[in-house]
Amino acid sequence: MQNSGALKIILCLAGGVAIAVGSGILFFPVAMYATNDIALGGAASLLSEVRGSGGAILAAGLLVVSGAFIARLRFSALLISTVLYLSYGASRLLSLALDGVPATGLLAVTALEIVIGGICLYALVRFRPDIDVDVDVDVDVGRDRAGASIGADAV
Repeated sequence: MQNSGALKIILCLAGGVAIAVGSGILFFPVAMYATNDIALGGAASLLSEVRGSGGAILAAGLLVVSGAFIARLRFSALLISTVLYLSYGASRLLSLALDGVPATGLLAVTALEIVIGGICLYALVRFRPDIDVDVDVDVDVGRDRAGASIGADAV
């Protein structure tokens, strides 16, 4: 995957948003959901479910930001951010069709998720890795990167 400054910015922004949202949901779920008129109350099971998704979003965000700085993670980070944002956006659109119009803040979040996911999808297509070039085998020596023998004699 290319070492593009634009790609790094996209990953930092997409990951930063996920880190902020995931942290808010994980550590301050009642306050976070109250911004959209959702009352979580004190039900331990509901809070556990909400915090679980917050932790997953936080972890995804950390991986996405890591991809901006670690070349080997770049493609995976971009793929995860694309799937994360477009799946949330698409799910909210389905909910809009099935359940009706949510709070205004959630409509704005839906639009933001689709925009970020679309930018990540564009970057995924634009900066996709060249599969034919990325080979982990040293053919001249007959060993992989870890030093293990490859070929008929290795079996």
